[in-house]
Amino acid sequence: MYRLTVLWSLLAALLCSEWSSATQVPLNVADGSGARLATSGPDTDLVHWNFEDLPNPNATGHLVFETVHSLLQHWPNTRMRNGHTVVQGTVPIGTYLYHATNRHRVPTTPDWVAMNPEESTIFCMGPSENGCWHLTLVTTRPLKVLYFDGNSAAKLNSGTMDTQDVLTWGKVLPEKTWMEQERIAALCEWGSQHGVDGFIRMEMDFEVMMCDFSSGLEVVSFLHLASPDPLDVPPVTESRGFLRAFESLHAGSWSNRFPGELHVQLDLSNIVSFYDTDLVPSLVPARFGKERWDHRVLNISDEDLLRAKTRVEEELARPRELSSGVDWMALIGTIVHRYASRLELMQYLLGSIAWGDPGAILDAARKTQVQLRVSLMSHIVLNAAPLEGSNSLDWARPTFESCATSHAARLEGLNMTPSEKLLFQAVRETTKEICRVVTGMWASGVLAGLDDYLNPKKDLNITAITHLTRKWEGDVNRLMQWLDWNVWVKCRPECSIEEMCYLSTWPVGFPQGEMPPPSPPDEDGPYMPSPGPFPVPDTAPDWRRPQPRCVRRVEPYTF
Repeated sequence: MYRLTVLWSLLAALLCSEWSSATQVPLNVADGSGARLATSGPDTDLVHWNFEDLPNPNATGHLVFETVHSLLQHWPNTRMRNGHTVVQGTVPIGTYLYHATNRHRVPTTPDWVAMNPEESTIFCMGPSENGCWHLTLVTTRPLKVLYFDGNSAAKLNSGTMDTQDVLTWGKVLPEKTWMEQERIAALCEWGSQHGVDGFIRMEMDFEVMMCDFSSGLEVVSFLHLASPDPLDVPPVTESRGFLRAFESLHAGSWSNRFPGELHVQLDLSNIVSFYDTDLVPSLVPARFGKERWDHRVLNISDEDLLRAKTRVEEELARPRELSSGVDWMALIGTIVHRYASRLELMQYLLGSIAWGDPGAILDAARKTQVQLRVSLMSHIVLNAAPLEGSNSLDWARPTFESCATSHAARLEGLNMTPSEKLLFQAVRETTKEICRVVTGMWASGVLAGLDDYLNPKKDLNITAITHLTRKWEGDVNRLMQWLDWNVWVKCRPECSIEEMCYLSTWPVGFPQGEMPPPSPPDEDGPYMPSPGPFPVPDTAPDWRRPQPRCVRRVEPYTF
């Protein structure tokens, strides 16, 4: 428990700063276009290409898609804290790991190690005459690990620990949120039955819950360091606490975006997701009507919980060579690259229109039509053309189909694991909706005469174009809202060189009830007054739903 108190005492110095204007929209599959919702489950044959069929509200393919694209990345897992994914991985040979302690002794029981010394040294604290000990380790063989996504080391009662609870206690137990020593012992006992060396979680940075320091690790150095921040040496200033706390957060930001934490290699062929509606159907009604921020595993049925835990154990035992060999992360990343920036540009073009200016409306409509055609260039077949005098979009269905199936059409016959079948379905569901919207927008632009290559018109009806561009704006906004890709969540304008784009990170700016409890006086750990000499920061207004903002990297520090 001392490591929690150390962390809070250092971070208690952090004060909230002004919020930037950067915002994002939460998940909300609302129908504002008059289109009808698909009434069946996920589309498994992709036979019908109806532009008016919206995704099933209970479909989760787009959620699986985005969580997979976000694995081991600090930014998206700080934003959406409640993880739903458990996946096996490997820490390669030659990886350096770090551990701070007040004793010159390698741990003989399960304990925590950091991926970066900026994270480990935050627990290196004591009076000036004692200093602290800093252990550097290196892996001598690949370590088999299990990764929990989300902000899985944040001690919150709102769902960050749910997936761990399933494996640790056999059910979700919010009352055990702070029982970290009990948790690591139970996880390691269970993991020893499956050859697991440790567990990967994320707090301000990524950490490993290491089960056995005598297996697969070698000591590189065990240095007796001067205390980086001796609390008994005046003057105790806010800037001293700010510096180390910020640098821990700064180190975590190095893995903000893809490829994320490079010290861990995941095997997506054995991913287990609690968004898998076939594996855990009991969570479908529990999520209904809720924003993604509030999704959790708390209401899982006993039957589904047992099935999910059994799946995790089966995947841990399955040889990797039995998978299809598809690089799922590359496939999903390719789709994000192809559409993310173009959708963002179209949203900007349509959202910046001066609606009282016909020239501005027409200019934005033409530029948007160009982006739509570019997005579909490899799917517009030679004979695609509207019927004269008809407003139907049926002529564009071959383009819709080609676009939607272009990334996965030939994968279905491969020998896939159950996890890979989930990823395959996630790719199909996500690309189908992207292509439904993009192709429908492009085809309607063709009918309006906006396309330079197909059905161009010299005399355009500005009233009709105005209605069309307003509809387009709603279409793009709804699609991006549904996809909810974290690549669109950023500081606008960009931060200066002296700043860092930041999302509220536990425990900075969280309510007192979400803070680490004081350590017992006799607990093994470094010298640590509690709650520390620094003022407790105000509660951040976005602690539940973090919004990006710029914070300073140099004095005066602001959070």
